Amino acid sequence: MATVYLKKGEGRHFRSGGLWIYDNEIDRVEGAYENGDIVQLADDAGHILGSGFMNDHSKIRIRMMTRQSSQAVDADFLRMRLQSAWDYRKHTVDTDSCRVVFGEADFLPGLVIDKYADVLVVQSLALGIDRMKNQILEILCGILEEDGIHIRGIYERSDAKVRLLEGMERVKGFIGEPFDTQVEITENGVRYMVDVENGQKTGFFLDQKYNRQAIRRLCPGARVLDCFTHTGSFALNAGMAGAREVLGIDASETAIAQAAENAALNGLQDRVHFAVADVLELLPELERQGEQYDVIILDPPAFTKSSNSVKNASRGYRDINMRAMKLVRDGGYLATCSCSHFMTYELFTQMIAQAAATAHRRLRQVEFRTQSPDHPILWAADESYYLKFYIFQVEREK
Repeated sequence: MATVYLKKGEGRHFRSGGLWIYDNEIDRVEGAYENGDIVQLADDAGHILGSGFMNDHSKIRIRMMTRQSSQAVDADFLRMRLQSAWDYRKHTVDTDSCRVVFGEADFLPGLVIDKYADVLVVQSLALGIDRMKNQILEILCGILEEDGIHIRGIYERSDAKVRLLEGMERVKGFIGEPFDTQVEITENGVRYMVDVENGQKTGFFLDQKYNRQAIRRLCPGARVLDCFTHTGSFALNAGMAGAREVLGIDASETAIAQAAENAALNGLQDRVHFAVADVLELLPELERQGEQYDVIILDPPAFTKSSNSVKNASRGYRDINMRAMKLVRDGGYLATCSCSHFMTYELFTQMIAQAAATAHRRLRQVEFRTQSPDHPILWAADESYYLKFYIFQVEREK
């Protein structure tokens, strides 16, 4: 095993609890290795700090697997990691459909595994973990089988652009025998058809599970507008809670078609409707028409995926929030969120305050929430904390 030595004083992210070693932190490498191999990490004095997998193609040069100098990264090690991840989910979330592995937050860097009923969807984003992928899946299926859960199929969605930064190709397809990739799940009592082959990310946004549940108490008898509805999840939760009228908006015709099917699947097609539209264009048009809603949900895609575009993203978030506040009736409610890691809690909160001032609205905070516990936030790994979710009562200045 090759040994990688840090420069003196480097490895700050790692020493504070993170799992990444960057290319500019490395002094030298002793021994031979191939990209994706497990290497030892040592400080400048030669003390072994643990081991992880190496990749010269990535600015994140080493992704650490263990901080134990004598720990072998073998089948027993992987089983320990996977069992720990599954046991955590069993204690914290409804496991019928959930994220079973969340990369660095489960100490398996670069790996995402989602469970949709009896189907697994895997996303491998780093070379080292990609080489372990099939072994990991075999071990995980065995762990689930021990709890009486038989996995009937596995689909790979390693088609994210970030793989190119690792010197890897983007791939998707079946791992093992083919199966019907339209998978029915139930979440919060709502039934959905999830397209694990062509849906966004791994097919469904599991991270909003309990945020969708949180808006239900606001919706009985309400007129609801769900912006960026995707396949209708917030809209359907509003409908199930007894909203009298729900409109879900998204720019994707494919997503809206799936949302309408999901409404019919739940017998909500008479009260929950969907339309294809650009939310950024629709909100000012609804304002001109004098429309008012009891509840508005803003669940936009990440407006920024880098620190360089945060300023422009803030303007976009501020605009949609300001317009939504004007469309909420006096005393109504706004649920608003950001799923961008780079839009920090502080920036997001500041932006909402600016939007409220511009709209001449006063906000009474109902609650602040974040991602579902199956997407755990690992302290010292800032990248694991990305979802910010507020619910406000919106009042006009009087």
